[in-house]
Parts: sequence; structure tokens; C-alpha cells
Amino acid sequence: MATAAPSAASRIAVVTGASSGIGAASARQLAAAGYRVVLTARREDRIEALAEEITTAGHQATAYALDVTDRAAVDEFATAFKTVGVLVNNAGGALGADPVATGDPADWRQMYETNVIGTLNLTQALLPKLVASGDGTVVVVSSTAGHGTYEGGGGYVAAKHGAHVLAETLRLEIVGQPVRVIEIAPGMVKTDEFALTRFGGDEDRAAKVYEGVAEPLTADDVADTITWAVTRPSHVNVDLLILRPRAQASNTKVHREV
Repeated sequence: MATAAPSAASRIAVVTGASSGIGAASARQLAAAGYRVVLTARREDRIEALAEEITTAGHQATAYALDVTDRAAVDEFATAFKTVGVLVNNAGGALGADPVATGDPADWRQMYETNVIGTLNLTQALLPKLVASGDGTVVVVSSTAGHGTYEGGGGYVAAKHGAHVLAETLRLEIVGQPVRVIEIAPGMVKTDEFALTRFGGDEDRAAKVYEGVAEPLTADDVADTITWAVTRPSHVNVDLLILRPRAQASNTKVHREV
């Protein structure tokens, strides 16, 4: 099925966490679909390089260094727009895999601040702009962790449950407004940084997450799903889409070839 071209009023797409992984892949694919993408992340050099790559490819992109947990900075960022068509709340991540009994409260707090409060900050700041577009879309990139628990994942699971509930509640509260709320919940995705960041740079522990899994999801797989959902006709809302690799049946059951 052909994707719908964005209207002039809704052609700006803001992507958070766009410096790598799912965020960067989503920015590339949304730009190719006709959106003028605004790339946000803390690592300014990364998003500037990506913006240059996208514009060199003949599309439109702008980089804006932003920490989604800094509300004052987010509010300042929002003043740059009269309307916004799409907001992809992708900034997030996991830290550690300790049990609840010994988990680091600082890690839990940081995960909650990024995954939940960061999403709240951008959504609140840009919601009036999304409404003003007449055809807005909020995307929350959560996780299968937001829909099922697993040992050693308490802090991340709690944060992603928060992101899921934020999306679900927002959809109820703004029904009747010209804004869709889409939640994309990926399972096992192999990117350059997710597991490495989670385990504090320990390459061996990060590699074991994907050990024996023939084909985990890629950032492009998730970005393709996000772009597909965003480009459905305006009256079609993809409330929740869970995607996993074929080898993963649940958060705790994964087929590994040894």
C-alpha cells in the first residue's frame, strides 16, 4: 500500500534521541517519506552529521541539540514552531540489570526521567503545535518491557510501563482533537549502543543479549514500522503495535541457535 504524503501543514517531524539507533533510522525514513525532520539529541555532533547526510540525499533536516529532561530547554525549543505534524518520542534507554533488591536508585531515576518525563516534556510543549497542524501524530516508542515484566529489568520495565500508560491516557484525553497517539513497542532490537549502554560499556555482557539469536530486529525494522504507522491515512490510528523478531516469543522466551 502506498504511503500518504504529508500535507504542508503537517510536514515537520520532530524526532528525539536521533543521534543513533532507532531515532536516527526513523529520521532517515521519515525524511525519505517527505517530512522535514528536526533531529534532537544531546550529542550535537551526531545529529549535525545526520542532518547533513539527509540533506545531501535530497531531503530536509535540521539538527537541534536538546536534553529532553530539561523542561526549560524543551519549552524554548517549542517556540521555534507554529505547527508540528509529527512528534516521535524515541529518547530513552536502559541502565543496569540488577534485581529490585539491589538496583541503583540513581539508575531508576535516570531511566524514569528520560523515558517518561522526557516524553511528557516534549508532548506537553508540542501538543498545541500538533493540534494547530490540523493533522498531528504523537508517537511513543515504548518497549515490550512496558507490557510484561522480566527478572533484572525492574527499573526499565517500570519506566516503559510509564511510557505506555502516558500514551494510553493521552489518547483518551484528547479524543476529538486532530491528533493521533501511536505507541510502538519493540522487543529485541540489536543496535550499536542499547545493550552496551545498559551494561556500562561491558562488550561481553552486551554481546550475550543477542548470542545465538539469528536475526534480532534492527533499528531500520523499527523505523520502517514507525514510518508506516505515521503515514497511514489521517483517520487511521495505530493505537499499539508490538513487534519482535521471529525468534522471540516473549520477553523471557527466545530461541537461540547454539
